[in-house]
Amino acid sequence: MLKTARPHTTPSRVPSRRAFLGGAAAGAILIGFRLDLRSPARAAGGPDLSQGAAQPNAFVRIAADDTVTVMIKHLDMGQGNTTGLATILADELDADWAQVRTSFAPADAALYNNLLMGPVQGTGGSTAIANSWFQLRKAGAAAREMLVAAAAFQWKVPASEITVAKGVVRHAASNREARFGELAESAASLPVPQEPKLKEPGAWTLIGKQAHRLDSVAKTDGTAIYSLDIRRPGQVTAVVAHPPKFGGMVRRVDDKAAKAVPGVVAVVKIPAGVAVIARDTWTAMKGREALKVEWDDSAAESRSSDQILAEYRETAKKPGLVASQAGDPDKAIAGSAKVLEGEFSFPYLAHAAMEPLNCTIERASDGTFDVYAGCQLQTVEQAVVAATLGVTPNKVRLHTQWAGGSFGRRATPGADYFAEAASIVAAWDGKAPVHLVWTREDDMAGGYYRPTVFHKVRAGLDDKGAITGWRHVIVGKSIMIGSPFEAMIVKNGIDATTVEGASDTPYQIPAYRFDVHNGREGVPVLWWRSVGHTHTAHVMEVFIDELAHSAGVDPVAYRLGLLGRAPRLSAVLKLAAEQAGWDKKPSEKGRGYGVAVHESFGSYVAMVADVTAGDSSVKVNRIVAAVDVGVAVNPDVIRAQVEGAVGFALSSVLRNRITLKDGVVQEKNFDSYGPTRMSEMPRVEVHIMPSSAAPTGIGEPGVPVIAPAISNAIFSATGQRLRSLPLDLAGLKGA
Repeated sequence: MLKTARPHTTPSRVPSRRAFLGGAAAGAILIGFRLDLRSPARAAGGPDLSQGAAQPNAFVRIAADDTVTVMIKHLDMGQGNTTGLATILADELDADWAQVRTSFAPADAALYNNLLMGPVQGTGGSTAIANSWFQLRKAGAAAREMLVAAAAFQWKVPASEITVAKGVVRHAASNREARFGELAESAASLPVPQEPKLKEPGAWTLIGKQAHRLDSVAKTDGTAIYSLDIRRPGQVTAVVAHPPKFGGMVRRVDDKAAKAVPGVVAVVKIPAGVAVIARDTWTAMKGREALKVEWDDSAAESRSSDQILAEYRETAKKPGLVASQAGDPDKAIAGSAKVLEGEFSFPYLAHAAMEPLNCTIERASDGTFDVYAGCQLQTVEQAVVAATLGVTPNKVRLHTQWAGGSFGRRATPGADYFAEAASIVAAWDGKAPVHLVWTREDDMAGGYYRPTVFHKVRAGLDDKGAITGWRHVIVGKSIMIGSPFEAMIVKNGIDATTVEGASDTPYQIPAYRFDVHNGREGVPVLWWRSVGHTHTAHVMEVFIDELAHSAGVDPVAYRLGLLGRAPRLSAVLKLAAEQAGWDKKPSEKGRGYGVAVHESFGSYVAMVADVTAGDSSVKVNRIVAAVDVGVAVNPDVIRAQVEGAVGFALSSVLRNRITLKDGVVQEKNFDSYGPTRMSEMPRVEVHIMPSSAAPTGIGEPGVPVIAPAISNAIFSATGQRLRSLPLDLAGLKGA
């Protein structure tokens, strides 16, 4: 009897290892593809993902009950990629959408590497759909051809006469048909087609349509299992006392009072701090409160955030490393009819995902280990856990769970909280499964923030309003320097993620220079949803808007005049302006429209913001977005991601910042770092450009344009420029 892997939408707080093993021996079909890339980096004109021979693996399983389980090699942290990835494969397979299930794949870079990251299994950079597009289409098409071949052999008819639709294989001439489950076992024994025929777009039945999300029901009725829900037999909970300052170390610990708390079973010192292990989370927290820890802050970061920013401001007065240059911008600016200057500052930002960081590690009787978490960089996480526990990576099994948000935080280059959990297991000798739980306060103050960044821009205009030269200096701590990704991303001391979206601007500027200084401070920094584009897009789009107004030219027309070599950006800009009614902007006092357009992660997004501003307040009434992400695999998921990007970023536009006082983080929970409230959400309209190009991503590209569109709208409404984020509304007055 054929069996399928238990889909992760099935409620189970104690997943079996069996559910994550291959099913070939049971007769299920295992199809997939691996492409060997010459370059691991994602770059213009990068690897041709349509090439590569087929190799059997575990991308699709077809069971006797006709269910089709798509193995998902990426983490789904709410962005809906499980639905998108399953859609791609199911369409080529001609499965009935009601049959489709998904299951997170195990850690196996040989089968499940991210084709745009090199030999690494991981999720990030809005690459899930982009790297899997041809891979999963081929997987589905190959499985379909194998089912057809099995039916042709059994019925003794030509395969060319067989059709497949909604999970049923038919031969009209002989009036025979079979469900997928009836053919799966015999199909599994056939050779894998190396170059299966893919559908033409006109034959797609799911791609581009409104297929419902596969995770909606389970996430609505509470049966979806997140890593915070994991309960293993005999499981204990651990919380960690971390140093209050980054770089601090434990000098001495008095754990007597902590051990006296009923339910506390152990207190262990680990590299990250002091861990309290207890029978439940509340008891562990009470035990931690009873700890007396003396910290050594001699090597810790003890400056306040305003001191760090002041240093950056001074640094920006000096030339830095040249990220890109054309012509002599200083000479061009000196001969300009007008010269404009602007300074922009950006604070540290926390990821603030709804589900705090957590991880469960269990030692099996054979000395291997099982890890349950929202795994985002599986290859790195597996290696870090193995190294910490003193075993080889093949002795560590990762079980990826649903994640309640990430925005980059679960994907640290050093897998910090995985290492922390493994350190606790090692220090306690694996006596029971350990569930490491970070509280909200731990999560907010525990490090890894969007870097604080300072920009200084100077540009000139001729007497007709055309840009003559652009001089731009960026100061910020590099995310990549000192990480395992440094060799790939950092060239000549320049971290591409610091300058992306600025130094590679699509605007046609005759003379420019973009400099960068790598800030040096002890605050741990990390990618945050849309990485460097979070600040570069804001600076570019606000300053371009300033130039447009100074030139006396409509901001949309001004941008279009500079985007002659960027047709896809121009197209989304025109569409957003048209759908927003840009030419019919409101005339009432205190209300204005603002526009911004930006490319990131291979996707193109434009937004028009409609705001009412004045008297130290801003109300964002409406956001009209136009996006070009190539083929829209699932339009509903795309719209949801853009709407979610607005909700995610709006709080960082209006108020959010992480501040340090003498090195200590001040914002510890949602009372001082407030997320966007439903009452603040504007009406969001999303318009998707039709496209035949290979799909890109949408998880991140919706974020960068929100802040500049709102800032530019405030200027339109009040005549006041608010450059830095979060926007300083204190002195805002009506027009």
